[in-house]
Amino acid sequence: MEIIPAIDIRGGKCVQLVQGDYERETVYGVDPVAMALHWEGQGARRLHIVDLDAAREGRPVNDAVIRRIVSEVEIPVQVAGGVRDHAAIHRWAEAGADRIVIGTLAVEKPSEIERAMARHRDRIAIAVDARGGRAAVKGWLQTSEVSVENFVRSMASLGVRHFIYTDISRDGTLDHPDLESVPDVVALVAEAVERMPDSAVPLIYSGGVTSVDDVEALAQYDIEGVIIGTALYDGRIDLRAAQRALAVGDDW
Repeated sequence: MEIIPAIDIRGGKCVQLVQGDYERETVYGVDPVAMALHWEGQGARRLHIVDLDAAREGRPVNDAVIRRIVSEVEIPVQVAGGVRDHAAIHRWAEAGADRIVIGTLAVEKPSEIERAMARHRDRIAIAVDARGGRAAVKGWLQTSEVSVENFVRSMASLGVRHFIYTDISRDGTLDHPDLESVPDVVALVAEAVERMPDSAVPLIYSGGVTSVDDVEALAQYDIEGVIIGTALYDGRIDLRAAQRALAVGDDW
């Protein structure tokens, strides 16, 4: 399982929000590129980059700095935030993003995902931003009427094979994941997606991951990865220590 540092960018700075609330922001750095290189140096094997301004406004905002990250690090980068049309998907693919994370567009215009899959199949990842069992949209400022279950199943039916699930109620809170609900999410994705025998469930989990114990607990579900933000930035989780803990677990 990959441990994936989150770099959320707002106003050109590296920040973290609480439950997606733009009024509850902590700035952790003024240079997102330097932060990306830092996490790469700490052993990260993938980065999760979010343009919070673009997610809120529905247009490119921090593209230049994100493109620099993609070009300067040697590890895969998945890009999220404000990907609202096919042109944006294609631009990020051309820029070298390993995965393009799509949320609002997938909820509101699923036909665009079918079109994107035809051209960029392996690079498409769907953001399942869950609030009260429904998919949130537009930078989490609105909650749709689309249930998480129906959303996952509809995207899987289009051939999507990468899902990023975020429990908005836990995101940035340091309250630990809702481990009682995780098996249901994993089972939903595993059932919806046809996968190779013995392969990991194509799910990356995010929301409330606060300790190495949380990481180890999530690893028991054989998912692809876990995204961590605040707990890495405030030192509650040491990236190298967490990776060593997973390696030890794999040897058991």
